[in-house]
Amino acid sequence: MNQRFYSLDVFRGATVALMILVNNPGSWAHIYAPLDHSSWHGCTPTDLVFPFFLFAVGNAMAFVLPKLEAAGKSVFWRKIIKRSFLIFFIGLFLNWFPFVRYDNTMQKIVGRPYETLRIFGVLQRIACAYFFAAIIIHLCKLRGSFVAAGTILLGYWFLCIVANPSDPFSISGWFGTAVDKSLLGENHMYHGEGIAFDPEGTMSVFGSIVQVIFGYLVGQYILAKGKTHEMLNGLFVTGCVLIFAGFFWDMSFPINKKIWTSSYTIYTTGLALMILSVLIYVIEFRNYRGGWSRFFDVFGKNALFIYIMSSVVPRLLSLIRIPGAINPTGRRNQLGPFEWFYEYLCKPIFSDERMASLLYALCFITMMWFFAWLLHRKKIYIRV
Repeated sequence: MNQRFYSLDVFRGATVALMILVNNPGSWAHIYAPLDHSSWHGCTPTDLVFPFFLFAVGNAMAFVLPKLEAAGKSVFWRKIIKRSFLIFFIGLFLNWFPFVRYDNTMQKIVGRPYETLRIFGVLQRIACAYFFAAIIIHLCKLRGSFVAAGTILLGYWFLCIVANPSDPFSISGWFGTAVDKSLLGENHMYHGEGIAFDPEGTMSVFGSIVQVIFGYLVGQYILAKGKTHEMLNGLFVTGCVLIFAGFFWDMSFPINKKIWTSSYTIYTTGLALMILSVLIYVIEFRNYRGGWSRFFDVFGKNALFIYIMSSVVPRLLSLIRIPGAINPTGRRNQLGPFEWFYEYLCKPIFSDERMASLLYALCFITMMWFFAWLLHRKKIYIRV
């Protein structure tokens, strides 16, 4: 049964919209707690964005992979390898882009050295999770993929504990950092935590792979059951069970996005199922659609491309310098266009700078939506 599920498009688009929103505040120092990642253990609404997107990738695979397999092995492997390589390369390109920067004096443009280029990132994680999930699904089929997913989650838990029994889940004790340092080198890792630690590194990819597999299994279930109450009830109940299982597992394997623990994978998949089941009920069963659903659907039409543009545009425009106020050293600040917009148009409106930061993010996402809407209106759909 191959029915169209508009709710899946809305779910994917809403995830992209939220991803852009939380990645582009006016000031990283002034963010409401739900719009920031958990400091370590735990899960905020922002921590749901990435796993939801990977879950949506798996949903889409349920519609696409059977067609690729039907076209023959050579077509399947060529498509999977090409798409994974392109997404990974684009992510690496974004980490280096725009290849130049201003020096500390803000007067001279210098090159961005490869020696400090971060190798991994969000798109690289998507590429790896997609690649390995597609292989597992292709080789193991439906039931085997479920078994493989469970084995990966348990195996990752085992690796964490065996590698460092005394302190397996801290930022300094987690085994994945040592692996990343040996494979990548500290200079090619993320340093946002104050030390060399990469939340999209090599060892935390296991849960991400399973997230895509779960998305695929759910997509297959939806296709098999069709728009029935049995399907809807199955999704909602399974979501509740997974949320409970994630909380239960949290007692021995903490829910943690930055090392993508197995409990985090289970918990976020459960939440994705519950939200998706509500969307299916509202959109497919009750036919409640309108401007709100079209707003998110537009983002889903060019999901990866719009996400890429949300990184490219601010970085490119940051090379344009606009004179600002005099700083304490007596030198005039030099601001990029978006920085100027935040400093002189958003901040004066609110006494609480968190509101100004949120206003900037909402303005930015509106701009990205308009860009996505123009592409959709002209029926331009950019696929990787």
